[in-house]
Amino acid sequence: MTHSLVCPETVSRVSSVLNRNTRQFGKKHLFDQDEETCWNSDQGPCQWVMLEFPQCVRISQLQIQFQGGFSSRRGCLEGSKGSQALCRIVDFYPEDNNSLQTFPVPAFEVDRLKVTFEDMNDFFGRVVIYHMRVLGEKV
Repeated sequence: MTHSLVCPETVSRVSSVLNRNTRQFGKKHLFDQDEETCWNSDQGPCQWVMLEFPQCVRISQLQIQFQGGFSSRRGCLEGSKGSQALCRIVDFYPEDNNSLQTFPVPAFEVDRLKVTFEDMNDFFGRVVIYHMRVLGEKV
């Protein structure tokens, strides 16, 4: 059965936060299920979210809700188990809108996941995400 894999024990990191204002735009807002909050990156050519799960998981879907105008045209999902180096799992191509978008992921077991956003729609390279869900099952 597929369910959200991000839990309180999941450690998350992000590439940047707009004006370093983690209270208003920090990584915690990616997973809080609040329609009023978001992660807002700072400027840059590439932005990313890294997740370290407390146990090995099998990912089946990635869901992301961007703010229109602040999405990326291309994304990359990488993962690893243990001390292995990250390896590419799948590339995905978001649309520039406000809808929750679902990207299928080939069955892959990881305990570390990196979602990289490239080729931003925003001229300054910022990305704004209201919701991010990693779906699958615990192994």
